[in-house]
Formats: sequence, structure tokens, C-alpha cells
Amino acid sequence: MYPFSDHCQMHVLRLGDLIRNNLLGLDQFNLDLQKWMQFWAFGLEWEEKKMSAVLQDAPEVQAAYGEYKRFIANPEMREKAMARERYWTDRRLDRAEGREEGREEGREEKGLEVARNMKAKGYSVAEIADISGLSLSEIERLG
Repeated sequence: MYPFSDHCQMHVLRLGDLIRNNLLGLDQFNLDLQKWMQFWAFGLEWEEKKMSAVLQDAPEVQAAYGEYKRFIANPEMREKAMARERYWTDRRLDRAEGREEGREEGREEKGLEVARNMKAKGYSVAEIADISGLSLSEIERLG
């Protein structure tokens, strides 16, 4: 692992907090960083005229904004971006569904374990069924 040098800086930007607070506190950052934050926070929302005025003295951010406009003007690129977003959304949903299925399987296993223990302690099949919610045939198959 390489140590950070004296020339490395890291910025963590919490744009959501700044937006919720109507950009209060933005002035604590240098002007270039303010422009970048405004670009990322409002690039989709502000009209062209307003964004161009904000970025007037920030050529790097203007270049990024130009690339962004070029990108969204290209239907093929927009479709690729949307397909990528759908892919990641589906992956998140699949993981969430998998976790829920795992929880459900865990609950079922726990229910079977409790029913086995009850059967081993001499509870009647009817009592086990009433308490566990398992069917009589499921309880009879328990080892």
C-alpha cells in the first residue's frame, strides 16, 4: 500500500445536503469547486441560459457540460445509459429478492427445527401442527 503524499487532497461532497439547504455553505469552497458542485447538482434541472451563466468563468466545467449535452443529444448513447441503469436496478432488485428468499427459507428451517424438537419431546402431532403451522403430513415426515 502506498502512503498519501503531501500533494494529495480528498474532497467528499455531500451535494444532497447542500441542495436541501439551498446551497447554504457553498461559499466555503473555492470558486472552481463551487462550479463543479453546481454542475453536478443542477446540470439536469437548470435551463441552458442559467447553466451557461453559472459556468461562464469555468472552462473545465463548461467542457464537461458540453460533453454532457452532446451525450444526451445522442439517442444511441442515451439508450446505452438507460440500459446500464436498468441492468444495475435489476441487479439490486435481484439481490433484495434473494435476501428475502433466504430469510423465508431460514424461517421455514427454524420452524422445522422447532417442530422436530417438539416431536422429540413427545408433543402430539396435532399440538405441533397448531403451534408451528405445519401440516400433519409435514410433521409426520420429520425425522
